[in-house]
Amino acid sequence: MDVDLCWPFGTLDGLDSNDIQTTAYEIFFTSCRSSPGFGGRNAIQFYSSSDGEKGVNSRFKRAVGLKMLKRTLSSRGSINPLSTVATRRPKRPLTSAEIMRQQMKVSESSDNRLQETCILDEVDQLLELMKKTWTTLGFNKPMHDLCFTWVLFQQYVMTGQVEKDLLSASLTMLTEVANDSNKVDVKEPVYVKMLSSVLTSVNVWCEKRLMDYHGSFSDRAIGVMDNILPLVFTATRILEEIDQALECSTATVGNKVDQYTRSSLKNAFAKVVEKENQAISRKMSFQQVCKKLVRLAQETEDLAFKEKMSFSIILKKWHPISAGVAAVTLHSCYGALLKQFLTCNSDITSEMLTVLQRADKLEKVLVNMVVEDSVECEDGGMTVVREMVLYEVDSIILKFLGQSVHGRLKKIKAVLHKDKETETWNPKSKTEPYSQSAVDLMKHARELVTSFFDIPVAISEDLVREFADGIEKILEDYVTFVASCGSKDNYIPPLPPLTRCSRDSKLIKLWKKATPCAVAVAGLTMNVTMSPIHLIGLGLEEEVAGSNHPRPSTSRGTQRLYIRLNTLQYIISQLPSLEKCLFFHSTCKIHRQHFDHTRFAIMAATHHVCEVAAYRLIFLDSNSVMYGSLYEGHVVNARISPNPLRVVKQNLTLLSAIVTDPRAQGLAIRQVMKASFEAFLMVLIAGGGGRIFTKADHEMIEEDLKHLKDVFAESGVVESGEAETVESVVQLMGKPTEQLVEEFRALYMISSSSCEDGIEGEGQSMPLPLPPTTGRWNNSDPNTILRVLCHRKDQVANLFLKTTFHLAKRT
Repeated sequence: MDVDLCWPFGTLDGLDSNDIQTTAYEIFFTSCRSSPGFGGRNAIQFYSSSDGEKGVNSRFKRAVGLKMLKRTLSSRGSINPLSTVATRRPKRPLTSAEIMRQQMKVSESSDNRLQETCILDEVDQLLELMKKTWTTLGFNKPMHDLCFTWVLFQQYVMTGQVEKDLLSASLTMLTEVANDSNKVDVKEPVYVKMLSSVLTSVNVWCEKRLMDYHGSFSDRAIGVMDNILPLVFTATRILEEIDQALECSTATVGNKVDQYTRSSLKNAFAKVVEKENQAISRKMSFQQVCKKLVRLAQETEDLAFKEKMSFSIILKKWHPISAGVAAVTLHSCYGALLKQFLTCNSDITSEMLTVLQRADKLEKVLVNMVVEDSVECEDGGMTVVREMVLYEVDSIILKFLGQSVHGRLKKIKAVLHKDKETETWNPKSKTEPYSQSAVDLMKHARELVTSFFDIPVAISEDLVREFADGIEKILEDYVTFVASCGSKDNYIPPLPPLTRCSRDSKLIKLWKKATPCAVAVAGLTMNVTMSPIHLIGLGLEEEVAGSNHPRPSTSRGTQRLYIRLNTLQYIISQLPSLEKCLFFHSTCKIHRQHFDHTRFAIMAATHHVCEVAAYRLIFLDSNSVMYGSLYEGHVVNARISPNPLRVVKQNLTLLSAIVTDPRAQGLAIRQVMKASFEAFLMVLIAGGGGRIFTKADHEMIEEDLKHLKDVFAESGVVESGEAETVESVVQLMGKPTEQLVEEFRALYMISSSSCEDGIEGEGQSMPLPLPPTTGRWNNSDPNTILRVLCHRKDQVANLFLKTTFHLAKRT
């Protein structure tokens, strides 16, 4: 017996199959021996229809749809009831007893054997004889019909499932069993137990094959399902009635077919996947996985068409939307693999796009299959359609494009972070006077844009904008990094305390005897390195200095600030090419600038770096010739010309040689001019104890300021307001002390109403508060005039400062 087909009748302890067969034959023989033709006196005769005589025509075979057997003539002219598998022919016709004995395999010294592949034409007579055993065995017609149904089905299974007539006969007999089971008087415990056991065995065997009908039935055996399906449904209905369940409705049958369809399609899909896995090694590359999914989509589509054209034609009789169920199942199976694939990959490529596009094509085929199959359905197939969780390929592509944007931006951020840590602001060559980090950044940005648009899919304008904004934020971050070079305030020396000078100052006497020399400003750490940075290796500083001129005082740190300026200009020069690439690939053909914020940031950063570089150059690098030594001791011995001006010129020439962009170059020189004027101004009003001035010094100071302005005019910078403040202070230095005191008193009265009475006379017991230092130096600022008076070397100024503010003398 087939191992899948369970024996439903239990076992008898102590008896083997031969014992049972012998006992059954004895009961049969004893019950039927008095019947005509059984004892050998009247053998059953067969006549060949080919001889023109009447042949055997089985009423039972006609009823259940079994075919008649082909027979050969015996030696006595009768038809041999043996099939073609018989090993030898008998010399006489067989009696019913002999036929039964041989069918029951009861041996008579190795007798010939025929009740394995066919049902005898003599089945009518034998069935009549078998009825005689019922009283002995306690059988009745329902039990007989049930056992005979089992025999027919068992024979179908044991003969290799090639005799479809046996399966059809089993279904016909099962109909009789259904009729028998509806009769109340036959529902006895023994019969119910037999009925449940037999039908369960039949159902288990059938459902196992229906759950995988793609694998169980070949193309030529698909028709078998026409008998197996009603066989299962009839058996299921009888079992439900036995259990007093609800009657088998159309919905129940449909649910069964639904279950078979889903199970079989899952099994068929799993086999396709297994075949694909065997064709590719375990360690698959990304490209191999993509090819596999594309092939799998095609095979899934083929499987759906096979289902629709073959199995669904049969299943539709029992479930109107069986093809739709199959399509939904396949859609779910492929969708699970697609989801797993997408989970493991975050960056979209052309290979991934091919997979998604093929999945979209498969989905359209399967959805159309559901729609076509649901036309005649009551709900239009909405129940099945709702099951389909659509792949939403367009949304997936959009999602992955977004992820691709963020992933690519993340990579360039990593590059930028690394470059920030290693940047030294030394250029590679004279022709590339900007930072290597900027070169790397713009290179990666261009590659990022190009590779992004290499993806063969239409990219929306919004996504292009998002992509451009992401790059712009990175560029702005880098610009901020370039501009992070401190503040000009770091280089401006602190204001010294206000004191008054006198003719008898010990410091003045010392300066009269000593030769003027440069000193460091208190509070400033001089870190001027005259040797050049990497650019000097290119010969720039030697070219600037020459043989007859002093070397520029520009330090390495300041020159690196110039490289920062070049870096900012390099970035802004590369923006048009990025914009062109974005415009070329964009779906919107209206040209637009994508990096306006970056341009504004670069402009602000350029101004800041120029300012810091200028104040560093003047107050730190050039301190020895500008703020630190100009007019120290005596104006006539420490004027700005010739050496200080020559150093300034050399510094400007070096700046022009390093900063190559004209706009940045002009802005940098203008900031140097502004810093120079501020340094000149601070020498005059905040120069400390080493500087004293008289009214007679005014002309020399005014002349020095003109020389300083001429230097910047020669460099192409037009002074427009930067010198106004220092010019106004120089004008104050040309006024008599008495006039300065009067102007101060007037301005002080206006700014400090609380001191109206005290400033009019001299010799007050309490000093007046000093006017606040606003830093906005001009000829109408009380603090500015006060500082001019503090540096004025005459008796009037000394007396006024002593009596009004109790300022101490310089020591």
